[in-house]
Amino acid sequence: MTIDKDMQSQGERLSQLRRDQGMTAQQLAQAMTKAGAKVSRGAISNWERGTNGIVSSKLPTLARILGCSEGYLLRGDNQVTSTSQPFSTSNQDDSKGSITMENNQDTISNPHDSVSHDNGNNVTLAVPMDTQPQTEAAASKSSAATKDGKPVSKLKKSDKLQNVCYDIRGPLLKMANKMEAEGHRIVKLNVGNPAPFGFEAPHEILRDVAMNLPEAIGYSDSQGIFSARKAVLQYYQSKGLLSAVDVRDVYLGNGVSELIVMTMQALMDDGDEVLIPMPDYPLWTAAANLAGGTAVHYRCNEDDNWHPDIEDIKSKITSKTKGIVVINPNNPTGSLYSDEILKQIVEVAVEHDLIIMADEIYDRVLYDGMSHTPMCTLSDDVLILSYNGLSKSHRIAGFRAGWMMVSGRKHHANDFIEGLDMLASMRLCSNVPGQYAIQTAMGGYQSMKALTAETGRLYKQRELTISRLNAIKGISCTMPQGAFYCFPKMDPEVYPVEDDMQFMMDLLLEEKVLMVQGTGFNWDKPDHFRVVFLPNLHDLEEAMDSLDRFFAKKRQQYGTD
Repeated sequence: MTIDKDMQSQGERLSQLRRDQGMTAQQLAQAMTKAGAKVSRGAISNWERGTNGIVSSKLPTLARILGCSEGYLLRGDNQVTSTSQPFSTSNQDDSKGSITMENNQDTISNPHDSVSHDNGNNVTLAVPMDTQPQTEAAASKSSAATKDGKPVSKLKKSDKLQNVCYDIRGPLLKMANKMEAEGHRIVKLNVGNPAPFGFEAPHEILRDVAMNLPEAIGYSDSQGIFSARKAVLQYYQSKGLLSAVDVRDVYLGNGVSELIVMTMQALMDDGDEVLIPMPDYPLWTAAANLAGGTAVHYRCNEDDNWHPDIEDIKSKITSKTKGIVVINPNNPTGSLYSDEILKQIVEVAVEHDLIIMADEIYDRVLYDGMSHTPMCTLSDDVLILSYNGLSKSHRIAGFRAGWMMVSGRKHHANDFIEGLDMLASMRLCSNVPGQYAIQTAMGGYQSMKALTAETGRLYKQRELTISRLNAIKGISCTMPQGAFYCFPKMDPEVYPVEDDMQFMMDLLLEEKVLMVQGTGFNWDKPDHFRVVFLPNLHDLEEAMDSLDRFFAKKRQQYGTD
């Protein structure tokens, strides 16, 4: 993985300054957003790792909050700090990460210094004129390559992507791929893709898709073929769908991922907010930020089997809130929500006129005889978008066969639905061969049940993973009731980790095991990680042995053994 050395140095300075201020990356992101320079926790992390350079428009606010000069952050010039105390953090409510600004008198260190203010607060930063950063264009040209003796400007990605973070396929995976190319064998516990681990797709699906290939060579209706949409509708009707819905309310997509992005583009204006669980499947947060909105994370309680905290949801609703995302069964925790919790979320949505976006992709990957309740069966007093697909339940992730159904109170949402129709038409249609898998999958034998039964492979792999993790000193993990993930906690008294992404990088480099850190799922502390238990029992045993060794070495390093 290649990282620009200048950006890496910027990241090291930024990380040190943030720690000196006693702030987490989440608190720094909240402080900047409150000061008018909206940025996500993921963007801060990317800056600190050197994955991205610091955005020039955010630089003044960032420097002001950290009490340094812009030149120091960019180039390591002599650090000139503000004589004021820019920010202090309040630890009264870690979930909200409240930040307060101190008002102080203006201070000018010499006549050549420039002074900046922030919305009427008397916060002053003394920055010598000769340390002011070059304009972005000039900086790009000065460091760019040349062609025929003329400077060639660097082509940079859009600033809209600075708030987008997807660590599941981020720096750790790039390093793992590099190591594999060098001949190392990597045990991958990072991605929920069943196929590489020997999970076969049902043969009747493969046969039916193959038989329909001659019918799938052209575009379909922008929302999808009729037979597949009808099968989706009938699936929810069999579950107890309350609303009057027809095939026009079903949209087929290139997996749920495309439909999530499409929803956020249709729903959110700049500054709008959407409530997303913490931890989350990070595509939800990334899609909200990419659409110009703000992802506001509500807490899920580990002590309550990772159920959503209803009071925390209520406390985070504002006039800008457009909807609530519910991931059930949950990725990354594997939690299955009770009907009581789901009904309380519905009540909140009805009271505040919010859309419910129900990500239910793991609804057929259940253990211990549990059953799943679709949110569309609980109320028709609120607009509900139900997301699902075949990637996990039928092990055909590469077919990109997903769907979204609109149900509930729709009369006030005609304009929004028109936006969905427009976006569906713009992408022409989803993968047509994959659409032909849906009718067969929804009506045929549900082979996933055999895999999650007590005698099934997934059940045994879950049992092994949880028991081995809980046997490691300082590691605790709740038992997942759905999906094929768990989200273990590292006791901070035993493992005082400051950078969980680096911690996982150490694991990869030392033990050749690839996992994703908890902050990659927008968890607000560096004390969790996600484990995917798709590998077979032999590979899982090997991975758990590696974790035993790694955590033992870390305890010795921290002096907590």
